[in-house]
Amino acid sequence: MDVDAVVLDIDGVLVDVSDSYRRAIVESVDRVYGRTIDDAAIQGFKNAGGFNNDWELTYAAALFVLAREAGLDADVTAFTDAVAEAGGGLDAAEAAVRDAAIDDRAVFERWDPDRLRDVFQALYLGADLYRDLEGSNPPFETQGYIHDEPVLIEPATIDDLTDQFAVGVLTGRPAAEATIALDRVGLSVPDAHRFTMDDWAEGKPHPRALVTLADRLDAARVAFAGDTLDDVRTAVNAAESDPDRTYYGIGVLTGGLTGEDGRRVYEGADADAVVETVNDLPGLLS
Repeated sequence: MDVDAVVLDIDGVLVDVSDSYRRAIVESVDRVYGRTIDDAAIQGFKNAGGFNNDWELTYAAALFVLAREAGLDADVTAFTDAVAEAGGGLDAAEAAVRDAAIDDRAVFERWDPDRLRDVFQALYLGADLYRDLEGSNPPFETQGYIHDEPVLIEPATIDDLTDQFAVGVLTGRPAAEATIALDRVGLSVPDAHRFTMDDWAEGKPHPRALVTLADRLDAARVAFAGDTLDDVRTAVNAAESDPDRTYYGIGVLTGGLTGEDGRRVYEGADADAVVETVNDLPGLLS
């Protein structure tokens, strides 16, 4: 695979977020409503598309829990299938609830995204970082799951990639949380070569951020490695919107999609390659 630039996702690629972001999704809904979804359901929402923002995935999971309490006769797989059919993302989740044969008004009256976000941030950041980044006191005191994110990328991989290619970062994290993760893994990327939640409204799989990074990296052939179907779809969409460049979508099997099942799902989404870990990229791209 001949490329001159590599763009990396953070979550599930550079750091393992199974005990941080994903744990915060599950526990936020449980703390607010006393019931929640499981880890497998999180991947169902991710596969439905449009949930690059984990706050919005938390809001959608809460909608499902509340809809079930209101009489929704569908399991989470059927619900996320309906979300996918409606185009993915939070708007589609809201539409799926409105289209269900239930009292959706009761669901939306109990739905509280602001409270869910506060609880999520308190769980994920911990009390001290919450005060620093949110500028207020947290709703409760915690240590923060952000400290439980094992590094997935090896120093030698960072050296190989940065020596051979222009490197960028494209993530759904807020900028401050992206900086924390990049500092932890030891990857230095100029601000102009990274896109975070704070830099664009569309989110993945919209191609604008990836196309902009390709331009800023002065790249004609770009590989984008991520851990979700929306990452692969971003590369596919970039190729369609920017035909003068070549974009490769690479699925990494250290996030929610793992093993042979994950490989088949990526290949079904037209991934150009699938790697076990980000540390396999230098061998693939050299």
